[in-house]
Formats: sequence, structure tokens, C-alpha cells
Amino acid sequence: MVDKMHSKTSASENHADDTLVIGGAAYRSRLLVGTGKYKDMEETRLAIEASGAEIVTVAIRRTNIGQDPNEPNLLDVIPPDRYTILPNTAGCYDTRSAVRTCMLARELLDGHDLVKLEVLGDEKTLFPDIVQTLAAAEELVKNDFKVMVYTNDDPIIAKRLEEIGCVAVMPLAAPIGSGLGIRNPYNIMTIVENAGVPVLVDAGVGTASDAAIAMEIGCDGVLMNTGIAAARQPVLMASAMKKAIEAGREAFLAGRMPRKRFASASSPIDGTFF
Repeated sequence: MVDKMHSKTSASENHADDTLVIGGAAYRSRLLVGTGKYKDMEETRLAIEASGAEIVTVAIRRTNIGQDPNEPNLLDVIPPDRYTILPNTAGCYDTRSAVRTCMLARELLDGHDLVKLEVLGDEKTLFPDIVQTLAAAEELVKNDFKVMVYTNDDPIIAKRLEEIGCVAVMPLAAPIGSGLGIRNPYNIMTIVENAGVPVLVDAGVGTASDAAIAMEIGCDGVLMNTGIAAARQPVLMASAMKKAIEAGREAFLAGRMPRKRFASASSPIDGTFF
């Protein structure tokens, strides 16, 4: 914990060197984005560009990245030489299918080892099945994957996933696609305080203020899809989210003023000449 807080202090002293490190790679952007729910490939491309994201997550079970040569390939608009592709296991409801999906992603992406693990509990809430998630994380780590893992906002489970060897823990802020914002900031703050790996909010962000709050409470980054793709103007919202992440991070590093019950004059009257 001391080391993590020391690193954040150092970042505040030299903000130009403040990077997000995941799986040994450094990134300037702390906003990670998805590729689903856009009206077409062109909108996808424009929104991702406007977001400034360097890591883009792709649902392997739902998106063509080369499995079908007769269909449009998403990698044509998000080329791997420009973005870090983050395969995810969206749509998986058990350990076996999640692990198999990651193996397929590794094959399609020429040995790529960074993956986002999510094992869902049911189709209505899309909450994670923690028992299956823990089992899948253990198996993937044993197979030399660098696992970023979607989980609930339980600090005990988050720490257990870190101990298994996950390179990032990604607690939900609210149900996937709900846009409800951060429902339990105190749990997420506890996860951040206890973590030795990056903590990124995953799911529930609906607008720029939600993203800024996630960063202000100490998260290392935010992953979002619906909050951008379902906006009336997705490209403009992507730009707003980029700015919110940056502002929230700077506010966290700067350190907010203490909250007070009563007013405190900006220009004190002590020592005035009349």
C-alpha cells in the first residue's frame, strides 16, 4: 500500500510522467473503450479516435476479428499496430467457455496474452458469477495469460483475484449498460486502497461526471462502451469522456480541499487595512 501511494505522490509531482501500467506495458490514456452497439464500423472508428483510448476491448464471441473471412473485420478500423486489442469473454457463463474463448483469441491474435475475463451469472443483471470467475482466473494465469478481470465491488474478492495473479481488477460501478453511475463508491475506494495492481471501473458509467468521479476516488482507469455508444452523439460523448478521465485524474493527484460544514472566506479579513 505504501508503494502504491508513493507512486501516486510521485505522479502528482511530475504529471507528465503519469502513465497507466498494465501487464508491463505503459499507456498514456486511462480510458479503455469497447466496440459494441455502434450503428456501423465508421461510427465505431470515429468514436474510438475521439476517446483517445489506446486499449480497445473486443467481444470474441460476438465480433469478427478474422474468424469469418466473408464478414467485415473489426481490425480494419482498429488496427493492432495502433491499438492494444483486449479480447474479452462477454457472453460466457462458465469457466470452460471463458477459458476456451481466451485460447481462441490468443490463436487469432498471434499469441496475444492480455485478456479481459468476465464470467456472467445471469442474462438479466449481467452480474459476475464470482465462483466461476475465480476458477477461470486461476486457469488462465496458469496458462500464462495476463488477466484483467471483471468482478463485483467486494474488496475481499478483488484482493483474492489479485492474489491469483490478475494484472488488473475491474469492479462494476453498476450493472453493465445501466448508466447508473457509481452506486457504491466506498467499496470501490476500499478496493483501491488495498490493491497492488491497477483498479479500473468497469460497467455502469453513463456520462462524463461518472467517469470523473471514478478517477477522483482513486481508480486507475475506466472501461466503458454503452455510455459512449448509446449517447445521442457517440463521437461527441467519446470526446467528453476523454476529458472527464483526464480531469478526474488530475483532481485526484492534486488532492481536493477538505469538506467543511461552514463557509471559509476565500480572502480572509485578518490583517486587512480597514
